[in-house]
This record gives sequence, C-alpha cells and structure tokens, in this order.
Amino acid sequence: MKTKILIVEDDPHIALGLEEVLKSESFDVSVCHRGDKAIEAFYQHQPSLIVLDVMLPGLSGYDVCKQLRGRKITTPILMLTAKGQEIDKVVGLDLGADDYVTKPFGVRELLARIQALLRRTAKPLIIDTDGEAPFKIGQTAIDPKTFQLKRGKATEELTAKELKLLQLFRTHPGEVLSRDRLLNEVWGYGYYGTTRTLDQVIVQLRKKLGDNGGEPKHLLTVHGVGYKLVE
Repeated sequence: MKTKILIVEDDPHIALGLEEVLKSESFDVSVCHRGDKAIEAFYQHQPSLIVLDVMLPGLSGYDVCKQLRGRKITTPILMLTAKGQEIDKVVGLDLGADDYVTKPFGVRELLARIQALLRRTAKPLIIDTDGEAPFKIGQTAIDPKTFQLKRGKATEELTAKELKLLQLFRTHPGEVLSRDRLLNEVWGYGYYGTTRTLDQVIVQLRKKLGDNGGEPKHLLTVHGVGYKLVE
C-alpha cells in the first residue's frame, strides 16, 4: 500500500510540481488548495503526512496546524514558508508543526525531510490518554487525559510533545537527559531538524510551569549535555 501525503497549497504550479515529484517517488498524493478545506481533506484522505503552506485562502497554515493539533491529531506536518517569514513560529512549538522547508526549495531537500518525518513516525507518536493518572511537578498538576497543566488558578494547554517531554522527565527524575536522547524519544529517530527546537520547547514548558525566571527550579539546563528534572 502506498504512503498517503496531503498537499495543502494554493499556488497551482507549486501544487502540481509537488504532486508530480511525490507521485514519481511512489506516494499516493492528494491536493487541497484552501486552508478552510484542509481539515475536511485530512479526514477524507487520512494521510500519513501533510505538506502545509503557510499562506492560504480561507484559513492560514498556522490556523490549520493549530486546529489539527487541537483535535489531538499527531500526523506529521511539514510547513512550507516563504523566505523571510519567522522560522521559529513555523517549526511549531505552540502550533505543533514538525518541520519546515523555505521556498524556494530543492526537490532533494524536500524529499529528505519527508522521508525523515515518515521514518520517525512509522510508529506514530500517540499519547495514550486512557488510564493515565495525573502527576505533579513541584506545585504544578499535569493531567495527560486533558493535555492540561494546572498551577494555582492558572490552566495551560499542553501540546503532545510538551506532554511527552514532561512524562519522560518524570520517569527519570534527577537524571541528566541529553538533547539527542530527548529528540530521539520525543521527535523520533532520524529527526532532521536542530536541537534549537527542543530548547525552545523547554522555554515554553518553563513558562507553563512558572519556572521561567533567571534561575529555574525544576527543568534545569546541564550545559553541553541537556536537561534534568529536579522535583
């Protein structure tokens, strides 16, 4: 059975070029030209990967990504961004995108990134929310069933990767976890991006834990290695 890929791109020339290239690599390709039709197209075609442009009619790629992740859909998303747009936002921390390619891009780079994403999601990253008991880090309560973090009266929403990181730290309290190990465990083996993505997710988690001062108390940086959790 061929691997299904959904392309969400409004430029007909780029969409056609992508479709032809991916079909030549034996992928089963579907194309959607509008952001406000992307969710419907996803459920219709059930792709293994989504190639998602940022600038779309009807709904932006950012909003499509947020809606997919809001529905706990973990299908890998490769964003297409024009040169000069803010890459950090595209990579996805709060949005949940997995990788990006900047236009204009080379076919070989695009295929390499797609193959890398598919390799590390051959067994999709699925958070088992059944029977998962809430746990605490310091004074913060995390509920895996709702993907929520509660600290005092404040409630924060967690992305799948943020929750996975917290669960990983929780099972190895006090242990120094290298950046490579964290990337392999959470983003998957064969991750094509950089450790900067992980570092930025840690920054977001510290904010949600109320741990974002000059000297964090829970998620500590071990310079040159990675991070550790101190309860």
